[in-house]
Amino acid sequence: MRALIQRVERAQVEVAGEVVGSCGAGYLVLLGVAPGDDEALVERLWRKVAALRICADEQGKTNRSLVDTGGSLLVVSQFTLYADARRGNRPSFTGAAEPALAKHLYERFCELAEASLGEDRVGRGVFGAEMRVSLVNDGPFTVLLDTDELGWTQQGGSCA
Repeated sequence: MRALIQRVERAQVEVAGEVVGSCGAGYLVLLGVAPGDDEALVERLWRKVAALRICADEQGKTNRSLVDTGGSLLVVSQFTLYADARRGNRPSFTGAAEPALAKHLYERFCELAEASLGEDRVGRGVFGAEMRVSLVNDGPFTVLLDTDELGWTQQGGSCA
């Protein structure tokens, strides 16, 4: 899984001209799912996102997490995080999970966020829809979490 996290003042996602999800100060998370990802990996990634200390404290240091600040979250599915442009000029997306798995794990990530933060603090995009995402970056501050690069390998259907 990959999560591109942008610290934002606010963000929103529209489908067909209608706002379907938004957040205030907090994070916009673009979430990509790979084949072989599972619920254990989603849970671990959510814990990492929730605890990630990229928000400023009273001294302006990045010492506070989304949970610490009471911030909100907008989660948007983003299979293009698995784009492979090493060959040619047209990216391949074969590294992304099939839609059924990706949707299930995206929904699970959102459910974990809602259980942790409260439903009123979590906005969602619409899986598989053509979306327009707008945001006001705070910083800008952007972090890419890649579970492979974090060393979270899959072994027997669970994270090692």
